[in-house]
Amino acid sequence: VEALRNGRLRGAALDVFTTEPLPPHHPFWSLDNVLISPHNMDRTKTFMREATEFFVHENLPRFLCGKELLNRVDVVQGY
Repeated sequence: VEALRNGRLRGAALDVFTTEPLPPHHPFWSLDNVLISPHNMDRTKTFMREATEFFVHENLPRFLCGKELLNRVDVVQGY
């Protein structure tokens, strides 16, 4: 929060928090340089179909052939 307030970070787009939903009085709500998105991407009508198709048609074949997977999480970079 302090880095966003003092400009060390110019901005942030956030959708996952330790406490969800984000409490109404949390400082993020008052910062103009913070975009808060509801953590509900999986609630779209087509999400499960799209995620399953991606896995079955893209990453599963790559995994079985020993190829690099798409959309991997990079724990070193934090995403």
